[in-house]
Amino acid sequence: MEGGHQYLSGSPKAIFFTDFDGTITLQDCNDYLVDNFGFGAEKRRMLELEVLNGTLAFRDAFQAMLDSVRMPFNECLRIVQENIQLDPGFIDFYLWAKEKRIPIVILSSGMTPVIEALLVNLFGSKPSNIFVIANNVAPHNGKHVDMVGGWQIKYRDDSIFGHDKSLEIKHCVALSDEERPMVAFAGDGVSDLSAASETNLLFAKEGLDLVKYCEQKAIPFVPFDNWGSILDAMQGIYEGMVKN
Repeated sequence: MEGGHQYLSGSPKAIFFTDFDGTITLQDCNDYLVDNFGFGAEKRRMLELEVLNGTLAFRDAFQAMLDSVRMPFNECLRIVQENIQLDPGFIDFYLWAKEKRIPIVILSSGMTPVIEALLVNLFGSKPSNIFVIANNVAPHNGKHVDMVGGWQIKYRDDSIFGHDKSLEIKHCVALSDEERPMVAFAGDGVSDLSAASETNLLFAKEGLDLVKYCEQKAIPFVPFDNWGSILDAMQGIYEGMVKN
């Protein structure tokens, strides 16, 4: 499930990039931790609205949210594994994409150890055809991550997002005509803003912040409420590509 550009091996006809929390999963595991073990939903939502309005960088907002969770990291892992569920339709999408050799690339502002643990927990084993490109976790104040207040998020890059999801998409879109796959992205919230305008096809989860952002910026998108609707749309698009 490692990241990088290895998902391009085999020259796939399409690549499906996706957010993880609240998109593949029914709940956002970071929100769950912040709301229940950090400074709570009200303050989290206030920071999210500042990001959406452009008055606060996502990396600063997200750092503040996660810093409010002082629980040992191993406890955080246990709690999300016990409480976070996969969108039931994602399994069917995964199996279809695997059959068609369409890589699924998770672009997440969350932390790789959390995502990989959840994938194994939700699938029952390590899934193939899924590549994870995300932030990481690091010790805090010289403590071990499994101590109280001992961990912090380690951002992937120096951008205002902490992890600029658009970079992976831009790399694919910039490939030559012979190499360039069709690129799709699915997301739901403020962590997905950088990716929204870069993809060939954008799926935005109904009723959430990414839809509001796309409407404000006049960015075309396909609304979805579950992975069944994404699968239906992608099957039709893929069959059209193959015929052509």
